[in-house]
Amino acid sequence: MNRVDRIKGREVGIVGMARSGISAASLVLELEGKPFVSDVLPAHELEDVIARLEQRKIEFECGGHSDRLLQCDYLILSPGVPSNLDILQKAAAAGIPIFSEIELAYWVCRGRILAVTGSNGKTTTTTLLGEICKASGMPTVVGGNIGTPFSKVARRVSEDGLAVIEVSSFQLERIEQFAPYVGMLLNLTPDHLDRYGSFESYCNAKYKMFENQTAEHYAVINGDDPVIRSRSFSRNSRQLIFSIEENAYPDRPPEGVFQRGKRLSARLDGKEIDVIDVDRIRIPGPHNRANAAAATAAALVCGIAPDVIAATLEKFEGVEHRIEAVDVIGGVSFVNDSKGTNVDAVIVALKSMPGKTNLIAGGRDKEGDFTRLLPDAKGKVENLILLGEAKDKIFEQLGRHIPVVMATSMEDAVRKAFDLAHPGYTVLLSPGCASFDMYRNFEERGHDFKAIVGKLKNGKGSETTVEA
Repeated sequence: MNRVDRIKGREVGIVGMARSGISAASLVLELEGKPFVSDVLPAHELEDVIARLEQRKIEFECGGHSDRLLQCDYLILSPGVPSNLDILQKAAAAGIPIFSEIELAYWVCRGRILAVTGSNGKTTTTTLLGEICKASGMPTVVGGNIGTPFSKVARRVSEDGLAVIEVSSFQLERIEQFAPYVGMLLNLTPDHLDRYGSFESYCNAKYKMFENQTAEHYAVINGDDPVIRSRSFSRNSRQLIFSIEENAYPDRPPEGVFQRGKRLSARLDGKEIDVIDVDRIRIPGPHNRANAAAATAAALVCGIAPDVIAATLEKFEGVEHRIEAVDVIGGVSFVNDSKGTNVDAVIVALKSMPGKTNLIAGGRDKEGDFTRLLPDAKGKVENLILLGEAKDKIFEQLGRHIPVVMATSMEDAVRKAFDLAHPGYTVLLSPGCASFDMYRNFEERGHDFKAIVGKLKNGKGSETTVEA
């Protein structure tokens, strides 16, 4: 897909001045379009961004969305922007198309796109798959919701290259032609219900990953996920199942990647392919075996050799802010899971902890049901330290079952969690909430957590860091 004609000479309204919006504006400008960028934030909060726009002579407005956007040929919506804005309703009523930033990038990407979505595990799987592709020697870029916008790297992808991108439900809402060579759906659990209103609506946004695929494309889906199993997928694309449940497919398995005993193996084109002993996969836990299986399936259909995949699985250590070991102080381990922004992510993190845990949680609620933490929290979470907008709600749902301590800031939370810990404990930051009440993003929250742990280390001394 190369549709530069949809950009050149067109007036393109871009809603949102965050990373995706600025990258989209730059892409439009490079391809001789006329970008106009709009944001609700006041100018004093956007000084750095405004300086960059002015330097490139890109027209913009801030402090609100005016009808100037309605003079554009179409709009590009940044993923963090609410989909129910008045200006978007006006645009729709006026017949002005509204696209996501990944749709814009898709128009100009010449290579094959490997797109990863799901409620949890997206960043780990995207990063892992990117490392596998790079190790194969194929020209590879990695981006999307993982941090580097797709529109920033799309033009770098050669015809024989690969774009490995993380894709959110927000980005999938406004696609029109986007059709990845490999579309991957890792899992589906309740998330972002504050935006969608129902789990079904959230799932429908995720399923859009596959709506434009053809027989030339692959859909890699989780055969162990009950929600995904119950869905009737389009048969336009070739489906590959990944599964780590040993008895899920006792007879003839479908095409895909499976755990058989201690081996991760694949079945493609009627052939059995042995990949790796699962104990050699470096990232720990069953959730990461599933992520490894999904990445393996995508890599194999791109022609990457099993030994290259296995070598990468043995070396890959995981990603920052996702069950990331930070330090050990006075026998207490600190783990940063700032990317754990929903209840199911917290459950995964708790299952990965080796013993007694002081859990730091809270932030901006996404209509999560925190009572679902109880089966894994009981007997493991010694103290629950709460902060942010959701702390009262979480207390109401869990306070009768787990000792709760309220905190006024991240530093207060970390120090209280440490004071309540004994040697052998883990202090785990896994918020189960968005970060936007206190931070710009989950990365900033995770970096703050690690900086505070660093202060404790300097004050208390430290021991050798261990892996979580």
